[in-house]
Amino acid sequence: MRNRTKKINSSFNKPLGREIKMPRKLSHSQNFLKSQKLVSNLINKSSIDSNDIVYEIGPGKGIITTELAKVCKQVIAIEADKKLFLQLGKKFGENKKVKIILYNFLNFSLPQKEKYKIFANIPFNLTADIISKITGAKNPPIDTYLIIQKEAALKFAGFPYYKESQYSLLLKPVFELKIISKLRKSDFQPQPKVDTVLLQIKKRVKPLVNNEYTQLYRNFIVYAFGQWKPTLRGGLKEIFSGTQLNKLSQNLNFHRNVKPTDLRFEQWLGIFNYFSKAVSEDKKILVFGAEKKLRKQQSRLQKNHRTRKST
Repeated sequence: MRNRTKKINSSFNKPLGREIKMPRKLSHSQNFLKSQKLVSNLINKSSIDSNDIVYEIGPGKGIITTELAKVCKQVIAIEADKKLFLQLGKKFGENKKVKIILYNFLNFSLPQKEKYKIFANIPFNLTADIISKITGAKNPPIDTYLIIQKEAALKFAGFPYYKESQYSLLLKPVFELKIISKLRKSDFQPQPKVDTVLLQIKKRVKPLVNNEYTQLYRNFIVYAFGQWKPTLRGGLKEIFSGTQLNKLSQNLNFHRNVKPTDLRFEQWLGIFNYFSKAVSEDKKILVFGAEKKLRKQQSRLQKNHRTRKST
């Protein structure tokens, strides 16, 4: 049966942003924390204080919501499951510091001007989409804390926890990423089959790439990782001459035949700075539209995947 757009009319909250199509199953991939003490300890490791407005994604049964409300100025909890939303409404209906909204976070309109933070235990299958929405917002949170699968955290955080990835390199000019804490499988109900961590995504006070070069940087990184070449020299041979690459390898201390994932962010930043200033325009054209092309490819793959699942 086709999902239909639902208008939400609640006595204790009103929706923000666009109306959405509510998914059929919302909590099947979510593992809920069991211990109030554990949640309190995790929040104490964050930067959240009494002056903060904190958004929570998928509050579920409200265990994190309860602890956040003890610490911050206001909690805005966004729950997509109607049954859980109604239960949360009863639980926090008299608490003026808590606002519960029935909405799909991926379609929710984040604040345009005010400063805010995010703290959430999110469904693992939505990790990439949620991080993409948060970090791609016009006014991203100044600090974000997400309980996610360890493997995903390594991919987004990159070095020093693991090798850099395309994901980590796209985020790091604007955000600092840090694994704050490791969690046990027994901390959740139901217990996940994977390891989990608390990942911090903190907005930098000043981006490391100037705004005018932001899209060029993103296109450059996507181009470099999309060449399907085993070495850096092979992937960038159309952009840099042998002499240029030799100079870069000496100045930034890397071997020309390393894999793209073997370089650290600072080295990639140095390569890009040289690319943006010293490479001719006809070479720069090669990377134009690389990110847009990748997004189209990903969209087609997702569409094909949904089509196969529905047949």
